[in-house]
Amino acid sequence: MKPKHIVMYTRTGCEDSDAAREFLKKHRVAFEEVDIDMSQEALEFVMLSNQGKQRTPTFNVDGRTFHCSPFDPQKLSRDLGLPTASPVR
Repeated sequence: MKPKHIVMYTRTGCEDSDAAREFLKKHRVAFEEVDIDMSQEALEFVMLSNQGKQRTPTFNVDGRTFHCSPFDPQKLSRDLGLPTASPVR
């Protein structure tokens, strides 16, 4: 089942956020992006979701929250219900 609403919480200069953004665009996944440096409310949400840590990217997918830091395309694919490719060896 494809997610209906994806919010990705990011931070400027975060390489993991950049990689996740490119991954989502490449897979044509619609998402809303929120920079935690520009929103105190978003920062507080991320910290609450990650035991006080500012981990980015953090995702809220249809009410389910998880982080993908460090960026792992296999994990993100699984968490979003996308087909996963075999790992490169």
